[in-house]
Amino acid sequence: MEFQLVLALGLAAVVGLALGLLGGGGSILMVPLLTYAVGMDPKEAIAASLFVVGLTSLVGALAHARAGNVRWRTGLVFGTAGMAGAFVGGVVGAHVPGALLMTAFALMMVATALAMLRGGSATPGRRSAAAAPPLGRVVLDGVVIGAVTGLVGAGGGFLVVPALVLLGGLAMPAAVGTSLLVIGMKSFAGLAGYLTAVSPDWALVGAV
Repeated sequence: MEFQLVLALGLAAVVGLALGLLGGGGSILMVPLLTYAVGMDPKEAIAASLFVVGLTSLVGALAHARAGNVRWRTGLVFGTAGMAGAFVGGVVGAHVPGALLMTAFALMMVATALAMLRGGSATPGRRSAAAAPPLGRVVLDGVVIGAVTGLVGAGGGFLVVPALVLLGGLAMPAAVGTSLLVIGMKSFAGLAGYLTAVSPDWALVGAV
């Protein structure tokens, strides 16, 4: 058990580094970490991941905000819409078998990787970095991505950053900073949904 905690602490540091640098990558690392390295039940791992990633994201967002890399209007609208989707996704996920959740998690990772590779040739930031993305599209994307985040504990930054860059027209630094705000908001909403039926081992989560 001691070895597992030491391993978890080391990998958690990697999660925080990925979030701070890329605005994403937290959940796709944290959920497998808690499930396979620490030995948590998949549902508890997803709930705990939402808490850890949400907290880390908000801390990172503050650092980016000082550098002027957070677009507050876009982030708050996207995040608020995402919170609604994430809460519903969390409630549903809390009643889905753990094996099915992990399968959905793996499929989401593969689908997102393929989507980002296909979108990599697109020209990001067609609108000026200062221009606000269309409100309707921001709300729709926020709800859909939030629901995915709440359901499987993933789909935060590695979906939000491409959306903000390719669809929202934000420059990469602004997309990274803004995504951290969005991830924090959605993660805590998804956690609230899971807590309606799941009780993680908070002592273990605190050690991570």
